[in-house]
Amino acid sequence: MAKIESVEGVAAPKRMVSPTPRASSLMAETPGVLPPRHWVELPIVFEREEGSPFPDGYSLTKERVVLRELLEADDPDSNSPLWPRYELYEERLAQYERMKTDYRLKVGAGPEVPYSEARKLKELGGLVDEGVDTMSIHTKEGFRMFLGRGRDPEGQVKAIPGGKRMASSLKALWLLSSQDNPYADWALLRAATCIEEIQAELEQKISTYTEQLDVLKKRGLSVHVLKSSEPKEVELTFKSPYGYLIAELVIQFDYYVRVVKTMIRKGRFTDAAGRDVIRTTTRRIRAFFEEIARFDRYLLRPELKGLCRADFLPGADAESAKRVKAATGIFGPVPEAIFTGKMVPPYSQRRAAPMSPAERELLERVAHDLIAQDAAAEAGGEAAGQALV
Repeated sequence: MAKIESVEGVAAPKRMVSPTPRASSLMAETPGVLPPRHWVELPIVFEREEGSPFPDGYSLTKERVVLRELLEADDPDSNSPLWPRYELYEERLAQYERMKTDYRLKVGAGPEVPYSEARKLKELGGLVDEGVDTMSIHTKEGFRMFLGRGRDPEGQVKAIPGGKRMASSLKALWLLSSQDNPYADWALLRAATCIEEIQAELEQKISTYTEQLDVLKKRGLSVHVLKSSEPKEVELTFKSPYGYLIAELVIQFDYYVRVVKTMIRKGRFTDAAGRDVIRTTTRRIRAFFEEIARFDRYLLRPELKGLCRADFLPGADAESAKRVKAATGIFGPVPEAIFTGKMVPPYSQRRAAPMSPAERELLERVAHDLIAQDAAAEAGGEAAGQALV
């Protein structure tokens, strides 16, 4: 019978080597005779590997190959010369399973951590805000940018999406990205890119205008940026990072309007010039809002909500093909870098495993095919239009 040392021990397990037949008969004939000196313990030979969970490097994988016949036998032969290794394997396998159970129960904590402490990690509550997040808005233009505008009952006034609607849309697209939806990734990337570009434009204009006000100060005329006598605080209850990106864009636009109106009040802009620069920026932001609203409006429809990258691969079923056809018909093909995962949104719920070279090559080929099909369709449409002319 194999004698197993503790897992913390360094010495290898031992096995007993039986005495010679002559010594056995002598011991049987003479009770009380001590075993002969050549009755010794020999170590059990076993395979080792780097990264073994055992201090002595014992390899369960390699031993499984050596002991395959005994392990697969319905009634393993105890007279086999590999029997001591078989017994050792069974004990080490049981020990390994206990290690895994212990690791799981301790949620990955080390052996020095008691179960009572490790269990608290699972019981830990999620993070919540210490207080209510707010933003202060000073201008009607800024507040309207946040609120948006609904369609009037008579249908005479067109609806305009605002920052609050955009935060909701981006949250929905953010959650949709968990389904490996390439169009959700595209929408989130577009949102992050547009917000960054618009903020840079606003910052550049604000800097230009405030520098002109600083010139007046150097000449002895000290002026200040206008602010509301009663600014309004808006509570923010966003559940995604994109909501806060939208809020930051709104307050920067609000400050931009304050600076422009200061330029009008202090005689640096005419009324018409001030209205024009505000109107131009307002249209720029609303065009971005409309683009994101379009992604939200179609991708969240029941027919497209299940869309994922697997739908585009060869062998996909008929329903997948319908979703692909509808999505590409509405938005066109996803840019290759986004489709293959080379470009990803700054915040995403997607938790896809890293792609193998073969998977990436397949997605690149599919992306090329989609782009080629779209180009061919556009060329066919232009040719048909020219023929009609």
